[in-house]
Amino acid sequence: MNSLRLPRSALLAGGLALGLFEAIEATTRVAARNLKKTGLLGTRQPVGSTLQPGAKTPLWNELVKQTLPWVGKRGSKARLARFLGLPRQRLQDCLKSQRACLDAERTLRLLCWVAARQQGRDLII
Repeated sequence: MNSLRLPRSALLAGGLALGLFEAIEATTRVAARNLKKTGLLGTRQPVGSTLQPGAKTPLWNELVKQTLPWVGKRGSKARLARFLGLPRQRLQDCLKSQRACLDAERTLRLLCWVAARQQGRDLII
């Protein structure tokens, strides 16, 4: 039986590749552990569950930030809640307390409302 003799450069390249793969594997483990600690990577949400506002909802956070300047005037939150078809308390939970998110239809309505307000229009309820 003839043994295969590899050139020294091939052995060095193989060792280097193996070292890189081990480093990538270790880095991936550390990154996954850190993401799990921060809550950005964790157990999968049950089907149909609602996301809670926070780091995992950057678009919702931006929509809330765009909405808040328009609901500072007395009565404006109540009018917005009527437009969305929500109780005022639910709107409070979504915008100020950030304990809840709206469903898809109401989120789209809120997005339209904010866009209209930014254009200087007031949507009639």
